Amino acid sequence: MVILDEPFASQPLFQWLQASKHPVLSNPFALAIAQDQGLSLNLIGEAEAVQRADAGERIYTCSENALAWLLDNSSNQGLTQAISLFKDKGRMREALSPLMPGFFYQRVSRAALAQVAVEDLPLPVVLKPNVGFCSMGVYVIQDEAAWTDALADISAHEQEWQRLYPESVIGSEEYLIEGYIQGEEYALDAYYDEQGTPHILNIWRHDFAGLKDTSDRLYLSSHAIVDETHDPFIAWLDQVNRVVGAKGFCVHVEVRKEGPTIIPIEFNPLRFAGLGGTDMAYYGCGYRTYECYLEDIPLDLQAVYKAHPTDVYSMSLLGSVGQGAFQYDRFASLFSDVLAFIRFEAEKTGSYGFLFLRTPVDDPSERDLVLKADLKQYLS
Repeated sequence: MVILDEPFASQPLFQWLQASKHPVLSNPFALAIAQDQGLSLNLIGEAEAVQRADAGERIYTCSENALAWLLDNSSNQGLTQAISLFKDKGRMREALSPLMPGFFYQRVSRAALAQVAVEDLPLPVVLKPNVGFCSMGVYVIQDEAAWTDALADISAHEQEWQRLYPESVIGSEEYLIEGYIQGEEYALDAYYDEQGTPHILNIWRHDFAGLKDTSDRLYLSSHAIVDETHDPFIAWLDQVNRVVGAKGFCVHVEVRKEGPTIIPIEFNPLRFAGLGGTDMAYYGCGYRTYECYLEDIPLDLQAVYKAHPTDVYSMSLLGSVGQGAFQYDRFASLFSDVLAFIRFEAEKTGSYGFLFLRTPVDDPSERDLVLKADLKQYLS
């Protein structure tokens, strides 16, 4: 079963839902999309959707806005407990603490942030909402001045975050302070089958422009990245599920990896890379991650990328940087092989869109360009 919800669902997902007739919860967002785009979807009512969820059917959502409906309506405790645990960064830190002994983390209420003694923290640290999405409200704190700036930024933007997303997606009441994790950052689209065995459908390395950069500007996947990390991540996901016990459940995971050590950043339940980011697999390599998960189609990710040894595939979420219309065509003209440029309504998502590129493995120039581009230059 699929649950569509605000703020965005992708064309490849719509096309597959229409062709496959996979059941879709009939809610206002799905009805509006079907009508606006003339789609023939297999819409089901809430009563049937609850029955399917309670029976343990695999569920995929394109947006975490759908989680509240499941938590309010389903009596499947395995499902609702996994959602609640995965989404709560602090609880996951506590549950997985045996896998990361000595790692610093602290839960702090929003009201108590101003009273935190920064000099007592093991700097650098990361400050972020305990329930969050898309790097909103995430700050790297190196000194007291950075802490002061972070609190000022939270005060300036928290009402906007609350307008864009419900409390179940971006929490406003509690924050997490945790140690700054060294090593490379990665994002995984994965699922646990009915035996609890993990399967990975996407692996990206998340690159940054510098220590203070917490944006989602550049994610890369390639044969080398997948081949090097797939097996260690599978082993780690298996360890995680010995704690969580999820079955027939998908998750988007962000981690840091330094040598053999893997530390989780966050788990995003019942979805893959948000705002259609998971479709990099479709645009780059021709498979749909949600189809593999929902239809239980085996995927050898390492073999898929082995067939593309000279290519690097990237996805770039272009965050909103100010007032004005973004010049999509002008920005796209900077790149030689644009696989897709998905445009968003910035006032609904906080971003201009997703840019999917293919670049040569031995030429990082265009990847560096998208990572460091000043997007204000492309506003009119």
